[in-house]
Order: sequence, then structure tokens, then C-alpha cells
Amino acid sequence: MVNKLTLDNFEEEVMKAEGTVLVDFYADWCGPCQMQGPIVEALAEERTDVKVCKLNTDEAAPIAIGLGISAIPTIMVVKDGEITYKEAGLLQKAELEALL
Repeated sequence: MVNKLTLDNFEEEVMKAEGTVLVDFYADWCGPCQMQGPIVEALAEERTDVKVCKLNTDEAAPIAIGLGISAIPTIMVVKDGEITYKEAGLLQKAELEALL
């Protein structure tokens, strides 16, 4: 299951979470984001040891700006509150797996 992030729950769900969290920063109008979505959803179905989340940058721009997200899709991995990976661009499932 992919968790939907908002301005209200981002801090609690991602930065204060224990374990590994993968965040897909996206926008509905973004073509590459639409290709990234099903890949992230497939990963969420298979990996119960990782919290998988999506954040719509149009709806939560202050978070994206605060994290320096300037292009989408961007994938960010947070482990026990520490950002361990953040990069823009479409990633395939094997590449996401390697990050975790």
C-alpha cells in the first residue's frame, strides 16, 4: 500500500518514522511521474518492510521547496529520520530495490 502524504502528516510519517521510508515526489500533470507511479506501487505491494509514500508537490509545495526538490519525479529514501538518497528522474524497480 502506498501512503498519501500531506502537509499535515509528512513530518510524522517520514521524518519521525522508524525504519526505511521511500517517498515519490510527483505531480498529476507530469508524464514521467505517471510512469513512476505504477513502479512505486508494485514495490509497495512486495516490500512490507519499507513504508512507501507519495507526495503531490502541487498540493504540498512548502515541503518540496524546503527539501530542495526542484524537478519531478524525485525519489527520496529516509532511514530512521535521516535522508540517505534524494535524486530526480525516473527509476526502474530494480534501481529502487537497490536503494533500499
